[in-house]
Amino acid sequence: MSDSEKNTKRRTVEAAPAPTLQERLKALQNVPPVLGMIWKAAPRPVFGGILFRVLVAVIPAGVLLVTKYIIDALTYHTPALHYIWWLVGAEFALACLAMIFSRVADYCETVVADLFTRYIGKRIMEHASKLDLTSYEDAVVYDKMDRARVQGTDRVAMIRAMGQLIQQVITTVTLAIQVAFYAPWILAILFIAVLPAFVGETHFSFLGYSLNFRQTPARREMDYLRIVGGSKETIKELKLFGLGPFFVKRYTTITDELHEETEQLARQKLIVGTLLTVLGTIGYYATYAYVVYETVLGRFSIGTLTLLTGAIAGASTNIQAVFSTFSGIADQALFMTDLLEFFAVQPRVFSKPNALPVPRPIREGFEFRNVSFSYPGHSRVVLGNVSFKLERGERIALVGENGQGKTTIVKLMVRLYDVTAGQILLDGVDVREYELEDLWKEVGVIFQDFVRYEMSAAHNIAMGRIEEAQNEERVRIAAEKSLADQVISRLPKKYEQILGSRFEGGVDLSGGEWQKIALARAYLRDAQVLILDEPTAALDARSEHEVFQRFAELTEGKMSLLISHRFSTVRMANRILVLENGRIAEQGAHEELLKNRGRYAEMFELQAANYR
Repeated sequence: MSDSEKNTKRRTVEAAPAPTLQERLKALQNVPPVLGMIWKAAPRPVFGGILFRVLVAVIPAGVLLVTKYIIDALTYHTPALHYIWWLVGAEFALACLAMIFSRVADYCETVVADLFTRYIGKRIMEHASKLDLTSYEDAVVYDKMDRARVQGTDRVAMIRAMGQLIQQVITTVTLAIQVAFYAPWILAILFIAVLPAFVGETHFSFLGYSLNFRQTPARREMDYLRIVGGSKETIKELKLFGLGPFFVKRYTTITDELHEETEQLARQKLIVGTLLTVLGTIGYYATYAYVVYETVLGRFSIGTLTLLTGAIAGASTNIQAVFSTFSGIADQALFMTDLLEFFAVQPRVFSKPNALPVPRPIREGFEFRNVSFSYPGHSRVVLGNVSFKLERGERIALVGENGQGKTTIVKLMVRLYDVTAGQILLDGVDVREYELEDLWKEVGVIFQDFVRYEMSAAHNIAMGRIEEAQNEERVRIAAEKSLADQVISRLPKKYEQILGSRFEGGVDLSGGEWQKIALARAYLRDAQVLILDEPTAALDARSEHEVFQRFAELTEGKMSLLISHRFSTVRMANRILVLENGRIAEQGAHEELLKNRGRYAEMFELQAANYR
């Protein structure tokens, strides 16, 4: 077995222990908050569903009682015909009402399920958007988020189960009252006989949750393998490097292991569950035999026999159903732990109470003062004791090899992370004192891995300041500034053209064309600070020259931070910071750094040699 297969095996079979009894009971505490969510999602349909379930629940007892009167009337005396027809009509009416009420209840629950799914999906999106970058980089939190997305939509069955539980409990009580009137001890036997099956059902439900919990990382890898094994981003290498069989084999290995575990649990549940259900059947027929015996002795009438056998059968079935449904709800409640735990995750980067608004205009600029940073959960120092200023109207470029902390500086400046040590000041005030979203409004950032939204060209640009999505003029001006207008003019539907290949009629762009669209977002934002992380990586030399001619004009009087490996780009900056081993090795203007014959000059000569 290969190392990768061993790792996969370890990942899927290293089980979290099955939940303890205390944890199982504690899971029921999830029910009230989930009920609160359901009520918030659809108050009127919830009320309607409960009302009609209650009405449906009391009808079986009424039907049995009417049936008893009919049989007794026919058995012991000759009743008036109209009396019989009234009873038959009453039973018919009850049956019709049961059918109508049941369908109305189903309708209400369908509406509730749909609204609840919408409500939960929206809340998950809202909460996910509030989490900071560290949450998305934490595997534990990401697993919670992944399970929350699944549980938020898969737990819709819980809504219908709750409605059914209400109906089953009320039906059981009404039938039990009828049985208890003649022989109270029969109820005790029915409950005792059904109890083992309930315990077994509950036990296997919690084992199922434990299995699902520990399989989450493997299932996430399965999703990844499905994407890698069949997407336009990977298909070229898949074909040229012959990787198809490798990914299929890896996917098959994981799915085989998960299937083996799932089938083993299902087999155990089948054998044990069947044996325990037989006990319930024995209890039912013992009470049934007693009622028949009492009728033979003349102690019960034929109508009473019909009433009791129907009530016992109904009570037995509903007792089992109550236990089964309750077990299912307990199972669902345990799964809802994932959803509630996800909602409990809070961002580590947030605005303080009474946070300050960002200065408009910014007067002094940013200052990094002895800033050090390590990513959460890692000991490696990415930045160590970094100090520099970005003053108003200044353009600074960051250069250095990959992994030296250039992009990290950007993320710290805009507070996607908070510093591990030191301070970042804005107009002399720690950036942590400012309102976070207000800070973001004054910063326009385009990262190298910018998002390619599978939406219209206009909406792709409008993502830079979404409140301007309907302002066609501003969108067009931003496109002109980034030269994206030249790309859009060639599209069949111009600004209304869907970009990308996910949806029918979409048109995909080249890397350089997408980059111009992304740059337009930054220009539309019209922020006081413009940050470009490798903004021209996919552009040819001519396009790059045109873009930066515009860039120099458009950032006049603004602060701008530029990250690039191309020295033809960075030389336009007022000041260049050279990062090495997470520290500023040297800084200065282009010509000054060349004269120093330091690290910058060395990198410049290496790149220039490629063009000679």
